[in-house]
Amino acid sequence: MKIAVFGASGATGRLLVKQLLDDGHQVRILVRSADSLPDFLKNQENLSVKEAAISELSDADLEQFVSTCDALASCLGHNLTWKGIYGKPRRLVTDATRRLCQAVKANGSGKPIKFVLMNTTGNRNRDLEEAISFGQKCVIGLLRLLLPPHVDNEQAADYLRTQIGQNNKAIEWAAVRPDGLVDHENVSPYEIHPSPTRSAIFNAGQTSRINVGHFMADLITDENTWAIWKGKMPVIYNRTTAESTIE
Repeated sequence: MKIAVFGASGATGRLLVKQLLDDGHQVRILVRSADSLPDFLKNQENLSVKEAAISELSDADLEQFVSTCDALASCLGHNLTWKGIYGKPRRLVTDATRRLCQAVKANGSGKPIKFVLMNTTGNRNRDLEEAISFGQKCVIGLLRLLLPPHVDNEQAADYLRTQIGQNNKAIEWAAVRPDGLVDHENVSPYEIHPSPTRSAIFNAGQTSRINVGHFMADLITDENTWAIWKGKMPVIYNRTTAESTIE
């Protein structure tokens, strides 16, 4: 498969790219600087690197970049700095999601292209009646006011749910929701759920970044997995922390 990955220099994105390359796929990535890539992604035969920010590309350039791709994956996120959280672009993930979907439509490949978005358990799937406590509702409300990246994550997933929907002929999508992200060296057992099984605010679990990359790669490349989760917002936990119930 030919897959374009955005946010490939990030802590999770680089692991997704490595997983796809290890599985023998052709991957193209867009990064501000190739120097930011880890050594294990340099000089890879099946990896094509373009140096630019997605906001710097014209619509025509973006259409060209994703042309002939079978799938797109976004691990874009905001840097955890004052500028990254409160500076521009405040709608990095949402704008990228919208523009990528428009690029896919403009290309008109004649077959549905997969789009996998990395999201967060702090964002509810509004297609389902996901119960959260009053306290969590209050905290989420504060996050919307104080942390622009949270709103960005919500709006990006909402774009897929409401603007792309379930029956789009050009794009099929899934939004992966990890809980508290941690760094592990190897893929470990993990569990996938339609909705959170614990509170993202008051009883957060853990999800290793390498497991997120593994699951996103599986979604893209395995048709059985895709058939289960397309058009949905699966939640991923490391198995050892997935037993508590939501509070």
